[in-house]
Amino acid sequence: MGQASRTTTLLLDLGKRTQGGANSEKRAALAATVEVLNAARAFYIDFFLAHADKLSEQVTYYSQEHLQWREGLISANALLTWAESATVATAAHPSPWTGWNFTQAFPGMPFAYRRSVIKDAIGKVRSYLSNRANWERSGKQQGKPGWPAATDHPTLYQGCISLDLETLNLQDAFVRLNVYTGEDWRWLHYPVSSSRYLVQRLGEADWKRRSPTLVLRPHAAELHIPQVRRIEASKVIERKQDPDLVTVAVDLNVRNLAVMTVRQCGIIVETVFVTDHGLDAHRYRHLKRIAKKQWLSGRPVKGEHSNRQLWWHVDRQNSDAAHKVARIIANVCASYPGCILLFERLRKIKAGKGSKSRRMNRRRANQLRGKINEHARDKAYLSQVVTVEVNAHGTSQYCSRCGALGERFSYRGGQRIVEKWGKLFACPQCHYESHADFNASVNVHHSFYREGHWRPRQAKAPPKPPVEDRT
Repeated sequence: MGQASRTTTLLLDLGKRTQGGANSEKRAALAATVEVLNAARAFYIDFFLAHADKLSEQVTYYSQEHLQWREGLISANALLTWAESATVATAAHPSPWTGWNFTQAFPGMPFAYRRSVIKDAIGKVRSYLSNRANWERSGKQQGKPGWPAATDHPTLYQGCISLDLETLNLQDAFVRLNVYTGEDWRWLHYPVSSSRYLVQRLGEADWKRRSPTLVLRPHAAELHIPQVRRIEASKVIERKQDPDLVTVAVDLNVRNLAVMTVRQCGIIVETVFVTDHGLDAHRYRHLKRIAKKQWLSGRPVKGEHSNRQLWWHVDRQNSDAAHKVARIIANVCASYPGCILLFERLRKIKAGKGSKSRRMNRRRANQLRGKINEHARDKAYLSQVVTVEVNAHGTSQYCSRCGALGERFSYRGGQRIVEKWGKLFACPQCHYESHADFNASVNVHHSFYREGHWRPRQAKAPPKPPVEDRT
């Protein structure tokens, strides 16, 4: 049992008024809303940092899951109620604490916006205090966590936005937002760029909508609407007992972005190669231009961004490739219901030696692996497919048939050249030869089932006690 999530983006039309977009006053109101909410968030961050002991308070509560009284950390809802009683003037508590009068500092702010910034401030301060405590326990001089920032995309709770699917289905679609005009809070209509596909996506019955987030960019504005779906998936330990279990192993690489092998009953039943279609070489040429321009411009100036368009293009390339490869992986998993998706547990990959452009390209390629892993998890989970990361030790060095230590090689000019990053794999024991990425993908299955040299080590028997000599 779990929960899958996705985000649907609704673009606000901030074009010219004559072209059906929002007027300049409405565009300015969005910027003013974000600015005042950042100031309110900074107010509550300072408030919670000044009363940090309250965030670590232990309280007694009744657990509906365990049907008993338990002791734990104070909840975010309880902190919200406490913060409102201390900072907001109401009939029940007309006099806020000295120096913390939120009502006077931000008059007329809707309670929904106030509660959203309080929840944001609680999360930011708790994260900061936890990271600072870990840093102090480590005893290191470097790595001190920075002060929590108040800038963030505002969350629009119920009462801040009016979103109707019937309205979005019209030709002149719009959404109503409660925004700050610089003087007061007012409901305004904003035209949106909607389509029947977006309305169909938002209206799916098994996906529940959550509070959207307003993302304001220099020349655009978007509503990011999160959606969640309940997924019923059995645990990996339970699935592993099934003799007919299907496992889909993925080996991520540079040229072959993903090599997938499907195993059932100990037999590889399907193999899929996903190539990069020249992405690595194309990205390398762009990074080579960036490295040359950086060398010509000299030492970088703090606060200045160079080659912005090229960096955006490279990022979009990586993001697009990651989503496409993840979709292919998810489609393969969907054709085998109840399977398990396997990845190698790769955490730290160094870029290695070489020119600056080559090192930057290797780092981008390594980041692409992580994006493929992340997106494939989310897309496959919608088909009730659980993802497992296995031990990656020796998957490229050992033979997938006999388990012996082999070698990597390539053919150049008709000659066989043994090299560390060769495209082919050969086993000197059983004389098995195959594509190196295919061999590594098959070994991922062996690592999951603890076969070959991936078997758990046997615990050493304790030494026998010395025998006393009674002669």
